[in-house]
Amino acid sequence: MPRYNENLAVLFADITDSTKLYSTLGDNAARVVVNACLTMIAEIVERRHGRVVKTIGDESMCVFRRADDAVTAASEMQSAIDAKRPGRQHVQIHIGLHYGPVLVEDNDVFGDTVNAAAYLTAVAAAEQILTTEATERNLSPELKSGVRPVFKAMLKGSLEESTVYQVIWHKDVAALTDVNMRSHKIIPGDEGSLLVTYKNLKLRMDQGRPNMTIGRGDDCDLVIHARLASRKHFSIRLLRTHFYLLDHSLNGTFVTLESGEEVHVLRGELLLDGAGSIALGQSVREGAADIISYARDRRSMYRK
Repeated sequence: MPRYNENLAVLFADITDSTKLYSTLGDNAARVVVNACLTMIAEIVERRHGRVVKTIGDESMCVFRRADDAVTAASEMQSAIDAKRPGRQHVQIHIGLHYGPVLVEDNDVFGDTVNAAAYLTAVAAAEQILTTEATERNLSPELKSGVRPVFKAMLKGSLEESTVYQVIWHKDVAALTDVNMRSHKIIPGDEGSLLVTYKNLKLRMDQGRPNMTIGRGDDCDLVIHARLASRKHFSIRLLRTHFYLLDHSLNGTFVTLESGEEVHVLRGELLLDGAGSIALGQSVREGAADIISYARDRRSMYRK
């Protein structure tokens, strides 16, 4: 298949807190609700002259030739799901979209525009639509009046701060929070994925793998046969743009930070940033032999 470059609006629509939906309804009932949402999204995309590129779990990735169509579709997605409540559930979605150059290959799309749209989806709150200056510049005057600046951000592929816009889709605009743009509000950037290395095994955590469990149990994502390790010793979780270690163990987890400081985490959590090492159940100074390394991969965690 040929490869070519094209300017497109890339949109991600993601179901908010779908994990809770599955735990509340059970797998089968939750999947029915999720599929109903994804079907509604696909119908709106087609009606607004777009294309669903792929479905990634509980998220749809779509493209549009015009920024107007993408913004209109995003608003209609929010309104439809809010009004119809698939499965009689109060399902919410969050949406991010960005207009710019993409590489098209085998009906898929790649590049910084895709990364930026996925990043905005991750930082968008429930029932929120976030987009960029580039999208706003390409909107018709009618639709420009329906967006407002809310944050500053450093997008991948850019060396300058840009403005993040919120698309207003609620009819009750009086309920919106007033925006203070006089203060310098820059939202957390895309700092890349997390690489977890143990011996010859290297695992990458990102939007495709947002959770990982480590311990002695055979059902863990990374199995460590250490005598002081618990069956489910700790987990690492991606929350928006940050990775957190959560200890579940009897003996605690010892994390050596990039500064050289060692932190003992026992039934608590710790932000993993930069690079460092992790020992299960005992300090490296006490002779821990099974050492896990972690490091932020500065490439986008939203690569598709």
